[in-house]
Amino acid sequence: MGNTCFIPALMVALLLSNFVVSFSTKTTTNISTDQLALFALKAHVISDPQNLLATNWSTTTSVCNWIRVTCGSRHHRVVDLNLFGMNLSGTIPPHLGNLSFLAGLNIGYNSFHGSTLPIELANLRRLKVISLSNNNFNGEIPSWFGSFSQLRYLALDGNNFMGAIPSSLCSLSKLEVLYLHQNNLQGQIPMAIGNLSNLRWLYLDNNQLSGSIPFSVFGISSLVEIFLSYNQLIGSIPSIQLNISSLETIALTLNNLTGHIPPNMFDYLPKIRGLYLSENLLSGRIPISLFKCQELEDLSLSFNYLEGVIPEEIGNLTMLKRIALGHNGLKGKIPLQIGNLLSLEKLSIPNCHLTGTIPSTIGNLSFLKSLDFSDNNLTGQIPLQFGNLAKLEVLYLGINSISGIIPPCIFNSSSVRFIELLMNRLSGYLPSSTGLWLPKLEVLELGQNELYGSIPPSISNASRLTTLSFGSNSFSGNIPIDFGNLRDLQKLSLENNSLFSSELTFLSSFANSKHLIFLGFSGNPLISGKLPISIGNLSVEQFHSFGCNIKGSIPGEIGNISNLISLNLDNNKLTGPIPPTIGRLQKLQSLSLQENKLGGSLPTELCHLKSLGFLYFADNELAGPIPACLGDIVSLRYLFLDSNKFSNSIPSTLTRLTDILRLNLSSNCLSGALPIDIGKWKVITSIDFSKNQLSGEIPKSVGDLMDLTYLSLSGNRLQGSIPESFGVLIGLQFLDLSRNNFSGIIPKSLEKLFTMYRTSTATPTPTMQG
Repeated sequence: MGNTCFIPALMVALLLSNFVVSFSTKTTTNISTDQLALFALKAHVISDPQNLLATNWSTTTSVCNWIRVTCGSRHHRVVDLNLFGMNLSGTIPPHLGNLSFLAGLNIGYNSFHGSTLPIELANLRRLKVISLSNNNFNGEIPSWFGSFSQLRYLALDGNNFMGAIPSSLCSLSKLEVLYLHQNNLQGQIPMAIGNLSNLRWLYLDNNQLSGSIPFSVFGISSLVEIFLSYNQLIGSIPSIQLNISSLETIALTLNNLTGHIPPNMFDYLPKIRGLYLSENLLSGRIPISLFKCQELEDLSLSFNYLEGVIPEEIGNLTMLKRIALGHNGLKGKIPLQIGNLLSLEKLSIPNCHLTGTIPSTIGNLSFLKSLDFSDNNLTGQIPLQFGNLAKLEVLYLGINSISGIIPPCIFNSSSVRFIELLMNRLSGYLPSSTGLWLPKLEVLELGQNELYGSIPPSISNASRLTTLSFGSNSFSGNIPIDFGNLRDLQKLSLENNSLFSSELTFLSSFANSKHLIFLGFSGNPLISGKLPISIGNLSVEQFHSFGCNIKGSIPGEIGNISNLISLNLDNNKLTGPIPPTIGRLQKLQSLSLQENKLGGSLPTELCHLKSLGFLYFADNELAGPIPACLGDIVSLRYLFLDSNKFSNSIPSTLTRLTDILRLNLSSNCLSGALPIDIGKWKVITSIDFSKNQLSGEIPKSVGDLMDLTYLSLSGNRLQGSIPESFGVLIGLQFLDLSRNNFSGIIPKSLEKLFTMYRTSTATPTPTMQG
């Protein structure tokens, strides 16, 4: 905004300096005083995107006609300043303290900032409303806020205030609203907060408050809502001995509260509508008194250590709309009485120890949108009455022991978005109409069940699908090429079935699936043929197809999959060399080509993969020297080149891999000495150089490998004495130095190591032969 939008800075400075001099000699103020104070504020605004102050606050009109300014009818002085949501940026000048008739100050939802608020604001003794919400103020909350004896509304939320809550705020006897949430406040909640006898709304959530909840909080009979969630509060929930007939919401989520929920707490809360105690450390049973709260709509007790059964009395809470009891130690059956909760929209009880069958009465819940019983011990079948849930959007029943067929009615819902039934014992065919009536379906997860038959091509009609998981079943038949029509698909998991695809023709259909991240069809032995050149058109991040009888060479076009992070082609029949174009996959973190018949030498282009952490080339026919430049891939954690035909010496550059954890070069034709500075592998846990032609002595620096648990050097031509430094490797669980040409005696330190392991029952005995 140009300078023409504001009073020139020099003029403002002169006006204000004259004002300060004249004001110091007078005891009265007038509308001119107010005008100068507002001009000072305007001068401190550095950004006014809508030019509201620039074009409306001027000397050509009365202050009382300025935008967002209200004057009183009696004294014609400014009584209200409301700059809410004007996208202003700047600081608050001390001159605002001269608006002596001001009763309301609202500058919320702007970008005002400053580490200290002007102490002159303490002069505004008529203030009833202060709102600084959602700005960028920081520093501590001034203690002089306690001087506003008429204050009813104080909102400082959505800033960066820090430090403790000033105890002086507890003297604001008329205060009805206290919003301090979403700051960085620390320390304890003052016990004197109970003095706020007219307080109705207390919001202290999303801070870093610690200590226990003062029992005095629940002594405020006027409270309507109390939000203390997302802090670091400890101790137990205070007992309630006073009938708080107005209290509607208690939110204590995500703290470190312990102990039982007070058993008689709900005898004194007749109008409670929202109870949020999730993500604490609460234990014990759900109090029976809770089910007296006839107006309760939201009940959230998840992520605690609650135990016992879900009381049948839960059916009395007929106003309930949302229940979250998951991630507790609850056991027993799901009460049939849940079917009485006809207003229920969300029912979530995952990750408990629930047993028995799913009550068919749940089919009565015609408003139900979300149902989550996942990760329990439920048995029986999915009730056919689920077909009555016309508004159902989310169905999570995974990780149970549910059996029988999937009711076809589930696939006829026009509202369902997520179906997750994985890791059960479901069997039977999928209906041929699957997908035809699922216009909103986004996720369908049926993996690890006992489903069989063909995959219905009609699934491709569910055009919003992002996740499709059918892995570890007994599906057979062709992989539908229509999957490529699912343009929003992100994950396709078909592993461990008996699916068929001649020449992998279905891969070409994904050329336009630009959102596809994961493509897995491993463990389908009936899939055969060569990888098509069109594989280069994929945009996947993970491509897994091990154990599929894929033959032929790896096409060079694979280097075009620029987003690829993980590539697994293990246990196939691939032949030919590793294409140098793989070096173009700069995001690649895991490359696994084990158990194939790949030949030739390792392309040095592999060394361009600077993000590579896992490299598995074992059980192939690769030959030639190990490229020295592999030592430049410092991100490597696992390197497996065993069971190939590599020759020459172990490159000394491999000791640059200071973060390597497992290294296997066994069963090759490597010769020469072990790297002298082997001790640089400080965090390595497993080394296998067995079955080569290595010679020379074991470097003494092997004693620096303090995390080593597995070491095999057997079947080589090593000689000399066994280093004494082996004795310090107290974590060693397997050691094989057999079939070498060592001389001398076994070091006493090594004998002590073996004695220690033989007398230990906690750790396997190291093995050393020969």
